[in-house]
Amino acid sequence: MTHVGFIGLGAQGAPMARRIIDAGYPTTLWARRSTTLAPFADTPAKRAASPVELAADCDLVCVCVVDDADVEHVVLGEHGVLAGLRKGGVIAVHSTVHPDTCRRLAEQARTHGVEVIDAPVSGGGPAAEAGRLLVMVGGQNPTFAFCRPVFETFGDPVVHVGPLGSGQTAKLLNNALFTAHLATAADTLALGNELGLDAGRLAEVLGHGSGASFALGRVAAAGGTLTALAGRAGPLLRKDVRLLAQLVGRVESATLTAADDALGRMEHPR
Repeated sequence: MTHVGFIGLGAQGAPMARRIIDAGYPTTLWARRSTTLAPFADTPAKRAASPVELAADCDLVCVCVVDDADVEHVVLGEHGVLAGLRKGGVIAVHSTVHPDTCRRLAEQARTHGVEVIDAPVSGGGPAAEAGRLLVMVGGQNPTFAFCRPVFETFGDPVVHVGPLGSGQTAKLLNNALFTAHLATAADTLALGNELGLDAGRLAEVLGHGSGASFALGRVAAAGGTLTALAGRAGPLLRKDVRLLAQLVGRVESATLTAADDALGRMEHPR
């Protein structure tokens, strides 16, 4: 079977790795902090001392760290994945980063005979645990075909969007739309309050109507405002909206305008 390496065992990455291991794939893990590896003590997964050591064992290395700088560090660093992965290996970038970051990685990887595929995910830890993450993939057809069985251990659906970078573009659009929906949901509940409606009951009504959205559910659960979401979601959504804004340049966008409203409400302006 494909030997899989996994780097990035956070709230979403850890259950993804667990699904791969539970599916029977030989797996090697690496983490900066040994405590991150503790939950995998009951599994057959190997532990590596560095990304380069991890890569030496693997055919496919999955990277699920926070941002562009982290991805480039674990892949291109002195003791990074690319220094250890043998010819014919594949690096899958599950992090949400700029599409050009994946393209730069791919250019350098090709000189080592290694392929890069971008495969950002959406759904969070609970969806990963259930094997229901949305996986948006950009890359060549043969590389996608090689990776797909592994991705399907934690993802459903797994969608091949197009060439390298396409998965990241789709993910950035998804996150910008979600951010915009947060603003319109919070504003709608506030309007209802001004008109004398209870926010909880209005959210229940809207949640069963044509105005329903995933964002509305999150806002309602947070008490009808974006305050409770700001600490964790604010910085991540700001990063993704900024990346999309860089892609579209000066193009006017109602989605970005509404997303900026949400970021402002969370006190994390773009």
